[in-house]
Order: sequence, then C-alpha cells, then structure tokens
Amino acid sequence: MRDLGVGFQYLLKGQRWVARHGKQYGFGLVPGLITLVLYAAALVALALWGEDAVTWATPFADDWSSPWLGLFRGFLTAVLFALALLLAVVTFTAVTLLVGQPFYENLSEKVDRDVSPDGHAPESGLPLWRELWISARDSLRIVVRAALWGVLLFACGFIPVVGQTAVPVLGFFVTGFFLTEELTAVALQRRGVDLRTRLGLLRSRKTLVWGFGTPLAVAFLVPVVAVFLMPGAVAGATLMARELLGEEIREGGSAVEGDGGVSSLPQPPSGSPSPGR
Repeated sequence: MRDLGVGFQYLLKGQRWVARHGKQYGFGLVPGLITLVLYAAALVALALWGEDAVTWATPFADDWSSPWLGLFRGFLTAVLFALALLLAVVTFTAVTLLVGQPFYENLSEKVDRDVSPDGHAPESGLPLWRELWISARDSLRIVVRAALWGVLLFACGFIPVVGQTAVPVLGFFVTGFFLTEELTAVALQRRGVDLRTRLGLLRSRKTLVWGFGTPLAVAFLVPVVAVFLMPGAVAGATLMARELLGEEIREGGSAVEGDGGVSSLPQPPSGSPSPGR
C-alpha cells in the first residue's frame, strides 16, 4: 500500500517540476488545447445528431407503439453518449500525446537531464516519423484494450448494487492504469522499451501505477483540467519511469531513489542490452 502514496508523490513532483519551468509548461499546453477543441466539436456533434444516428440504426423499431419507441431510442442515445464520453476520457491522453509528440519528447528529455546524476537523457536514435509510427501503433493497441474493459465495465454496471458502487471505482483504477501506460511511454520508448515490456513493468508495480494514474483519471473527467495537468503528468511519468527501471533520481544535488531514499538498486552493466522493440 506504500506504493500508492509514492505514485501520488510522483504526480505532485511532476506538477512542481513544470511549475518551476514555465516555458516548458507553456509549450506543453498547446497539444492539449488542440485535442480539447477537436473532442469538444465531436461531442457537440454527437449531442446534436446522436438521436438521428440511433433512429437510422434501428429501423426495426419504427412501428413500435408509444412510449416504448421513445424509451428504447432514448436509452440507446444515452448509452451512445456515455460510451463516447468514456472513450474520450480513455483516449484523450493517447491522442494528445500523439498530437504533441515533439513537445512531450522535449519536455521528458529535459526532465531526464534535470534529475539524472550525470545530466544525461536517453535518446532513441530514431527519426521522428518512426517514433510517431511506434507511438500511434502502441496507442491503438492500448485504446483497444481500454475499450474492451470499458464495454465489460458498462455491462457490469447493470448488476444491482455492485454496478452502482464497485464498478465505477474499478473503472477509475482501470482508466488510471491505461493513462499511466500512455504517459510513461514517452520516456520508456526513448529507452527502447517495447509495449509488452512496458505493460510488464507496470503490472509488477500496480499500486504505484494506481497511486499515480487513478487521481489523474478522476481529474481528467474535466477536459479543461486535463489540458492544464498534462505537462506535469508527462514530467511525473518520466520520474516514475526512472523508478520502474531502477535509475537514480538526483534531488538537491544527491542521487536518490524516486521515493526519497538513497538508491541501493543495482545498475545494469554498461554492456548489457536494453529491452528491444
């Protein structure tokens, strides 16, 4: 349970880091604002024409008598909008990171240099188009996983009592896990860590991930809040990625572990291979 608090500390440390680096924070806001405008336009369009779409998709119900026709299509419209909101929350981070790949790569590298004992930031050595392709491919895989969880949780929501109590809480933990994966991917991809290895790292420290991602998932329910927290979330996720890989974090001129203790983690030999893609 201690890892829950450590994960939340990384979230706060990331926000503090961008607060001290105003220029990086300003650049980090741009992708979120662009994505917010796109998502807002899509949700407004769905609110305006969602009922028409449901009517077109259910011609078999045209002859139903009142009030069943209105109740049925009204329910489907509400379900459609609820699923769209869930998908927006789950995919907002992935789309924002894809739109802002150069911004967040630069921010993450600066965080690495700032906290690394030798001032070094790992680099992927790949061209930008290749990094964008890998990011888009991995994000799509995560979105599919998240969507499957979303459908399962939505179905469980109809279970009496449990559906109205435990399922929403579980939903925030699931969303927090996937948000953390997307955010740590910025730093981990630069280190050549592929998606399967990243998921293995996160699953090995679930409580750490939940401590970081679950509060963020709750905050990201408000898209405007997500925009302003995103730069700090990337910075905090970079710090947490270093913890997951056993890398030292320099604070106040000394090399320490992410949770504030003196690092005693063994470092890999200089000749050992890094995880492949």
